[in-house]
Amino acid sequence: MKAAIRRKYGTFEAISVEEISNPIPKDDEVLIQVKATTVNRTDCANLTGKPFIMKMMLGFPKPRKVILGTDFAGEILELGKSVSSFKKGDRVFGFLDMGLQSQSELLTIKEDALLKIPEGIDYTLAAASLEGAHYAYSFIHYVSINPGQKILINGATGAIGSALLQFARLFEVEITVTSNSKNFELMKSLGADKIIDFDKEDFTKSAEKFDFIFDSVGKSTFGACKPILKDSGIYISSELGPNAENIFYALTTKGSKSKKVIFPIPFSQKKTMPYILDLLKTGKFKPVIDSTYPLDEISKAYQYVLSGQKTGNVIVTI
Repeated sequence: MKAAIRRKYGTFEAISVEEISNPIPKDDEVLIQVKATTVNRTDCANLTGKPFIMKMMLGFPKPRKVILGTDFAGEILELGKSVSSFKKGDRVFGFLDMGLQSQSELLTIKEDALLKIPEGIDYTLAAASLEGAHYAYSFIHYVSINPGQKILINGATGAIGSALLQFARLFEVEITVTSNSKNFELMKSLGADKIIDFDKEDFTKSAEKFDFIFDSVGKSTFGACKPILKDSGIYISSELGPNAENIFYALTTKGSKSKKVIFPIPFSQKKTMPYILDLLKTGKFKPVIDSTYPLDEISKAYQYVLSGQKTGNVIVTI
């Protein structure tokens, strides 16, 4: 089978597409023919080993898993002897932030890590519904959101941000987002009430104050956002912040009745994926797709994602 390989940490130039042996499923696993996967922020961290903590989790000085990929949508080809929840031909999808080696033609995975793709959802849309939505779930479920509150989402055009905007729209709240001008109409269609053009304005200078600031791209700081938080406002970022300050602030402001930081340690996929599945089924969540690449051009997909210019999800078809 063909697979996207990197044997050392690096940038997109470290990736090669190679022919390797087909995986063989164990008794509690299934063999999947991968139809689509994404190149996402988690994949980029797994590729580069940055921040450094990634190397501690993935292997040091080189990664333990050489095949890239954290999510997939595909079709079951073979069943292990003890697999009972699925059958051959089932359309399934899954995600694991530490890596599924899914940027390949075939993969093996345990049956308890799978969900069936809903009817009417194609492989591309299914693959795009996982990584960004998984992290967006944490922003929403670490806080209590009440009708009438004001939310600001920084970076609402990305995979996390565009999912987060749709999840926040399920509450009776006022949502302000930051976006580039080319995506204004997209932001409105996803439910944004107000839009700040991040190429022209600094959102931290806003005259409004917010109950929640969700930084889905991790490019702000608690200090910069404090002036636009309400007295009991909450700041959540997808990144550690300078010198891992968001972990420190989360500890020191915990229990505070004034402005505080919550660090969104991701929930288990067993918790997030059923939530995503339900919203897909009901049409309340539709992931945004930027562009599509074939497996042979996957290094170009990584180059694009690493540039920080994508909108929503970048798909690799296999």
